[in-house]
Amino acid sequence: MLVLGLSSVLFGCAQLAPQTPPSPSEPLSPPSQPQITTPLTLKQIMADPDWIGRGAKNAFWAIDGDAILYDRKRAGSPISDRYHHPIDGDAELLPLPQYGWHSDKVQANVDHSAWIWLYEGQLMVRQGDKIKQLTQDPEPITGLRWLNDGRIAFWRSDRIESIAADGGQRRMLAQLAMEAAPDADEPKTYLAREQRKLSQFVDMNYRHAKAKEAHRLARIAADPRLLPDPFYLGSSEQVAELSLSPSGRYLLVALIDKENSWRGEQDIMPDYLDKRGYVNAVKVRARVAEANPAGQRLVILDLEQRTTTPITWEGLSGFDEDVLAPIKQENGTQAPATVRAIRLIQDWEWQQSAAQWHDAEDRLALMLEAIDNKDRWLATVDLAKGRLTTQHRLHDPEWVNYTHNEFGWLDTQTLYLLSEHSGYSHLYLKPLDGKLKALTDGTQVVSNLTLSRDKRHLYYTANPNHPGQYEVFRVAVSDGRIEQLTDLKGMLSYQLSPDETQLLLDYSSRTRPEELYIQSIGGTARQLTHTTEAAYLNYPWQAPQVIAVPSSHQEQPIYARLYLPTDYDPAKQYPAVIFNHGAGYLQNAHYGFSKYFREYMFHNLLAQQGYVVMDMDYRGSKGYGRDWRTAIYRNMGHPEVDDLRDGIDWMVANVSVDRQRVGTYGGSYGGFLTFMALFTQPDLFQAGAALRPVTDWAHYNYGYTSNILNTPELDPIAYRRSSPIYHAEGLQKPLLIMAGVLDDNVFFQDSVRLVQRLIELEKPMFETAIYPVEPHGFRQPYSWLDEYRRIFRLFEENLKAE
Repeated sequence: MLVLGLSSVLFGCAQLAPQTPPSPSEPLSPPSQPQITTPLTLKQIMADPDWIGRGAKNAFWAIDGDAILYDRKRAGSPISDRYHHPIDGDAELLPLPQYGWHSDKVQANVDHSAWIWLYEGQLMVRQGDKIKQLTQDPEPITGLRWLNDGRIAFWRSDRIESIAADGGQRRMLAQLAMEAAPDADEPKTYLAREQRKLSQFVDMNYRHAKAKEAHRLARIAADPRLLPDPFYLGSSEQVAELSLSPSGRYLLVALIDKENSWRGEQDIMPDYLDKRGYVNAVKVRARVAEANPAGQRLVILDLEQRTTTPITWEGLSGFDEDVLAPIKQENGTQAPATVRAIRLIQDWEWQQSAAQWHDAEDRLALMLEAIDNKDRWLATVDLAKGRLTTQHRLHDPEWVNYTHNEFGWLDTQTLYLLSEHSGYSHLYLKPLDGKLKALTDGTQVVSNLTLSRDKRHLYYTANPNHPGQYEVFRVAVSDGRIEQLTDLKGMLSYQLSPDETQLLLDYSSRTRPEELYIQSIGGTARQLTHTTEAAYLNYPWQAPQVIAVPSSHQEQPIYARLYLPTDYDPAKQYPAVIFNHGAGYLQNAHYGFSKYFREYMFHNLLAQQGYVVMDMDYRGSKGYGRDWRTAIYRNMGHPEVDDLRDGIDWMVANVSVDRQRVGTYGGSYGGFLTFMALFTQPDLFQAGAALRPVTDWAHYNYGYTSNILNTPELDPIAYRRSSPIYHAEGLQKPLLIMAGVLDDNVFFQDSVRLVQRLIELEKPMFETAIYPVEPHGFRQPYSWLDEYRRIFRLFEENLKAE
């Protein structure tokens, strides 16, 4: 084996040796210990990722089911093109005028003879083989649906319209006025009332005005060509969401306080390299310490009767409980219980609305969440009275997940839904007048639901065979019989074809990026796209082993990826590096291609340079159930570091790692975890690198942080326990801090504040690197290269034996 020195790895430009590309029929994963002929260099693996491939993105079925549409980036360009790829032919570049002919959000009418979608905010319709654009309005449309009578309804923030499918009659169904309703023409003061009593002329004017108004309203009701009067909803709120019933009679409006904003009151992000030559003060999001998120007010508008009915929360079981009482007591807070803020749930992955109408009848179900993150409700709505009936309450004393909240109508009397109440995300049926019925069970995570057109099957993805392997399944709703439809043993997502006979799969393995596959129901998968470049495919990448590390803190093992040095010899002692993935709630120890593709290649490089590398799904990671997720509640950074210690113990006992030569690194949450490891258990690692790291959770955003730590005002104990800046005095080993100045996710100020803290603590063993043009996810290859040169040098200087 040829081993490059430090300077060659940091600055070398060696090219990957060309080899014969594997045929599609060969195994996707090469041997875990391939023969290396050309060692990797940082310059190669941190280069513009076009050299790896320009994969098919945003793929979806054509309406006829005979082709797949997807976007693909141009080589060396920020522009992407759209391709039309017949399932039995070659991909063709889609002409620009035809972009509007296809969409990934098509809605079919009841007999699937016509389809509607939006293109650049305008309404498109297809009937048979003919496609027509029905609108060309300055303000883009934000929502649409088929109505029971064959018309198409569409809406914007303040008005709802309908149009015939042939582009004929267009009609205003409702207007929303965000202002107070005009006063009725009646005397309101003492003087005005007395004036009317004393003057026949004044009284006549009042009576005539009232009669004219009644006649005007009667004309509007009798003649649909006339514009209806607006629904006046007040001036203090703005529309958050609209949802129209299938008959077109009822409109759900979700309203939120106008003063509520994601932007911070005080903060800016200085852009020192603004193209004008000045410092540009960029507005940024609010911090959890200052955010004041509001709930929503829901109203039902009856467009026929012209009535407004507020929806009340009284029908939600436990809506008025003081669920934060134990937290207040521990923190010594005497704050009284307040009215809980509630809103339509905001799922971070599910792309559908939290307001679901039955597809044929005016029946409405809502998925609601409390802003305090402790409750989620599935409820049905009495449209006439605005009353809710709780169908399912998911209460979690830690926090309700911001994923796995999919639901819908099976029939007029039954809902289907996902829930984590058993400890794992599972699929259930809920009769409106009955109890939950589980369709899945066990230690698996179910997601990505699709109801078949005949309502006989629910399709989903899950990982029952191994936590790191996801397959497509379907379950018969009548008897609960489950069929496994794929067997690819990697990571995938799916889309059911329009005729429901085939699956479009976006699949990857440990060493191969995502490609599109087609599989008939009951058949085998066939690769459709080949977008990965030969320069990448020809290289003998090491496939990391997915191992289960025994835990010293719970029965469930800690899954991890493991890379061994090339020509590994168990008689030798090796240095090691543990990579800490970002996001916290993310899964990386799986059998698919890692989203951290640069880190994957860097780990191959480290293995070539004689390191053992481990990548752990520490507690808090995704894919292992509710208890694994919530193990970090009010205690971030402590259970995870204990898991890292278990990982080191395993490597020392099983793969010849020298305990005194282990380092760690990671970005975002991984950078935070690097801090917590070096600050709270300084004997664990000999060096660490923290990239774009969180240093004080009170400065992070509300949506993520409040789930896990509540809020700083309510729960300062959790924030001090979980924020690295409060533990900085524990630093004893070399630390590298790297942050982008234009990071609007984890602010550059996070690193600045910690650096000042370390200076004041007289800690000499840290260094910093700043990246003036980079946001949270670096974009420029030279920034990636500079960053990883520093990380590699840190490990070489502190972990290699002298």
